[in-house]
Amino acid sequence: MNFDPMIPIWLQVATRIKQQIVTGELPPGSKLPGGRDLALQYGINPNTAARIYQELEREGLCQTQRGLGTFVTGSEEAVQKLREEMARRAVARFLTDLKGMGLSREDAIQLIQKEDEPDDHQ
Repeated sequence: MNFDPMIPIWLQVATRIKQQIVTGELPPGSKLPGGRDLALQYGINPNTAARIYQELEREGLCQTQRGLGTFVTGSEEAVQKLREEMARRAVARFLTDLKGMGLSREDAIQLIQKEDEPDDHQ
């Protein structure tokens, strides 16, 4: 993973894990790597890995079971809430980018509709 120096590493890794939860790459109830394994996987400090899991647990996205490990939440409601929150942020970034190019919300809608049309050339 290439880290953005302008964003805290723990936040970038936490966001990546959230994306994996939302996409189902990490399904509900699946076991997450241990803190040391997470640190090795991302090349981060074990304390940073612990902070990531603490934050995900605080957000209700995982739960730690003493002696067993950390697991993705089984709550579909929590996953759906996360999905909607991430989608809202993506839309906001998209609209901000388009506004920076001088395009309106209506222009954005037209672009989306045009891009979403089936390709007749297949």
